[in-house]
Order: sequence, then C-alpha cells, then structure tokens
Amino acid sequence: MVEQNFDFIVVGAGSSGNVIARRLVDAGHTVAIIEAGSYDTNPDITKVFNLGKLWHSEQDWNYHTLPQAHANIRELHIPRGKVMGGSHALNATIWVRGAKQDYDTWAYLGCDGWSWDEVLPVFKAIENYPQGDPDTRGQNGLLDVRSDYDTNPLQDAMLEAGQQAGIALNEDYNSGNPEGIGRIQANVRDGNRFNTWHAYLKPVQDAENLTIITDAKVQRVIVDGNTVKGVEIKGEGGIDKLYAPETILCAGALNSPEILLRSGIGPAEELDALGVTVTHDLPGVGKNLHDHVLSPVIFETTKKEVPDSTVLPAEVHVFTKSTQDKAVPDTQPLYFSIPMYNEGMTGPEKGFTLMGGLVRPASRGELTLTGPDDDDPIALDLAALSVQADVDALVASVKQSREVGRQEALAEWGPVELYPGAEVSDDDLEDYVRETVITYHHQVGTCKMGTDAMAVVSPRDFRVTGLHGLRVADASVMPMIPSGNTNAPTIMIAERAAQVFVHDVN
Repeated sequence: MVEQNFDFIVVGAGSSGNVIARRLVDAGHTVAIIEAGSYDTNPDITKVFNLGKLWHSEQDWNYHTLPQAHANIRELHIPRGKVMGGSHALNATIWVRGAKQDYDTWAYLGCDGWSWDEVLPVFKAIENYPQGDPDTRGQNGLLDVRSDYDTNPLQDAMLEAGQQAGIALNEDYNSGNPEGIGRIQANVRDGNRFNTWHAYLKPVQDAENLTIITDAKVQRVIVDGNTVKGVEIKGEGGIDKLYAPETILCAGALNSPEILLRSGIGPAEELDALGVTVTHDLPGVGKNLHDHVLSPVIFETTKKEVPDSTVLPAEVHVFTKSTQDKAVPDTQPLYFSIPMYNEGMTGPEKGFTLMGGLVRPASRGELTLTGPDDDDPIALDLAALSVQADVDALVASVKQSREVGRQEALAEWGPVELYPGAEVSDDDLEDYVRETVITYHHQVGTCKMGTDAMAVVSPRDFRVTGLHGLRVADASVMPMIPSGNTNAPTIMIAERAAQVFVHDVN
C-alpha cells in the first residue's frame, strides 16, 4: 500500500462510504476505500433481530460517553460499526427520512439546496420500495426498503393498541409527514439485513478501479499548507501513506471529526493545549454533537409467551408530539418484541418493550481528544438531557408508552409493567428517565455544514472550510438532527455528495 496514488480516497465503508465509492467507481475513477474493521463474516449480522449480540463485539467500536451529568452520572454505551457496512451492519435497519420541516430548516440555517423538495428526488432514487406511492416513494433504487416482512403477532397487537390509545394510523411515515403510528419500513431482503455494502459496493468489489483496504485505521490526513494530499493509515504492517487529489471522510459523526482533530484540523486553542500540532484552525470540529435518546417501558407477559421474531426486533413505531403546540413530532416511541433491559435491570427473558424516544433534542455536546498520541482515546460528551425541554419530552413519551401498554389489544398477553413499575407514578418519571436514558445510536453534527462561524463543511460541495482536497460526507455534516433514524438521511447525503464529486472532476 505504500505510496499508492488514486483519484479518490474514501475513509469508512459504512452507509455513506459504500455509496460514494460505488458512484465514483461507476464513473470510471480509481478509488481506494479504507475500513478499520474487516468483512461482515459474523453470522449475527445477517439477522437483524440479533443486533444486541453485536454490541461489545469485534464489529463494535464500543464507545462510551463521559459520565453524563444530567443522566445520573452514567456512562452511556455508544455502539458504532467497525466492519464492512459500518453501523448499517449493527443497527435495526429502520428506514426513516424524517419530517419535511427537518430539511426546510437545514435550508433556513444556511444550507441552500437542502430543502425537502430538493432532497425528495434523492430519497426516491435510493429506494426500492414497491409498496410505496410513486409520487413520493422510489421503486427502482439499489437499496431495498420493505414493510411486508414476516411479523410477530405481538407487534400486530401493539399496532392496534397504539390506535386504541388515540394515535392515528400513518400508512407511510416517509411521505414527509411522519406523525402517527405505523409499521416500520426496513432495509431487509428475503428477511435478512440488506445494507449499503450489500446494495452498492459488494456487487462491484472486483472492479479494476476499486481497491478495498480492511483492518486499517486512518490516523490522520496529510496536510501540506492548505491542501490535503492523502491519508496516513495504520494496518497490520505498520504505517502507510496513500495519496489522492481528493480525500473524502465518511467515517461517521465520531470518527470523521476524530481524524480531523488528530490531523491538527480543529479548534486551535484546544488542540494546542493538548500538544497537537495545529495545521488548520477550525473551531466547529467536534462541536454540535447531538443524538436521539430513549427510555424503556418494559412488560412481562403472564398469559402468553412472546414468540421469537424472525426478521426485526422492532416492527412498529410512533411519531408524536410531546405537547400539542409542537410544529412537528418530537418523540418516536419504538416497540420491541423483547425486554430491552438496561445494565442493572433484571427480569424474564420473554416480554416486550415500548421504548419512549426523543427525536428533536435541544441538548448539545462535543467530541474532543484526550491527548496528542494516536492511542489517546476520544472523549464523548452528549450532554444528554442537559436541557429541561428534552427531559419533559422524553417523560411525555414514556407516559404515552405506559398508556399504550394498558390497552385492550394487548390484554390477551397479560402484560405487567416491570419498568418503571406500578410503584413509579407519572409524576416521578423525571427521575426514572434520568436513571434509564440511553442513546438511540444516532450521533450527528460534529462537522456540520453551513455558513456560520462554527460550520466545518460547505453545503454546496462538502469541502472542509479553508482546505483543498478534503471533504466530509456523512452524518457528521448534518447541522440539525432529523426527526427520526439517521441512516436514510446519511445515505441521501452520500448520494448528493457523489453527484457533486463526479461533476467536479469531469
């Protein structure tokens, strides 16, 4: 690998990197894609309902936050994919575009070209969703989206229970208006996980103009003045350098800013204090870190045993407003066919979870380095629930989940609430959510695109501000988190970025 030259270097073979590499290969460019993990040979990756087995595995970066001051000083586990497919190999494959207003807000914040009407055609081009309305949904894209998978009978009861609790049925939450309860649309093919590695890059993995490098971690980019010339990577054989006129970071909301910071690109004063040589002062790198969060309502069943799911662990979710004055839904309860116990919780193996969820958080944290050496870990502070409005919304979501669990449609299962438990009143839920809040694994924002002083990336061409030859295109560039799972928006960003990159070099 020493001193090799390519047209493009893509860092990270996750949801974004696989898409961008495929489009560049198709356009005839020589591409090297670098993945810190290996190939997806772990059989637990295939079945989405096994996702819990992947946490803390070799395929998980296994990050933890700093002790969260507003979450009972707990360190929250943050699973991130370290494997071909990235976090799309570890997640629940839930396909959520978000609300129309999410993207209109991006445009309002200075990201011209990112309104709902402008991103909708990109979403449609990605999707292979034959059940959708062709006016709003795609049916010919590379990535399968399905809602006709085999379902768990308990989930059918949950769908009915939500409607009995007053939540309107939404036949397609990806239409731009997600509000209501509906069947989850997922990236599965023949009942198995189907991610961007499977859909985009694996079919062309033997292309002559594609080089796939696995088990190699990008330590930093090579900065020469105001130009990035390539990357420095650490693999089994030691340190190597790869060169290209364009380097594209697709390492995600945690690793893309980490690479920039280790390269001396970031807040100069902070880097200097750590002993990192500053190559480019860019104050927004690592800032604006935010995430969706969850808090569980867990039931045992006393009348019927919950059958094992064959495709997804969660098949139904809800988008609802924590208060009626909200312009768009800010909570996303998620219904699991298994008890999702936190660390320290105990209970039977069988049961179900109605997971309260916050998807429009106001809390903002940051990602920083802890020292100048390559082995010094990153420090993650989500500042989870640091804004009272976030606590209030999550409490409202947990209350609603408890109410759904009491509905007649679920009575035949004999549900008994284990957590929070009958002894915890609705008035005491704030303490409960602070004790139980966990991440929804949707970190974004640490290299945000925009035009303000804290922007890192141009919303027009994904260039890192003030540098040539370096771009970022993944969840880190989102200026504000969408109102739902972030995988679909990340893939949309990748498709838009690929169009720009191909156009710029032709």
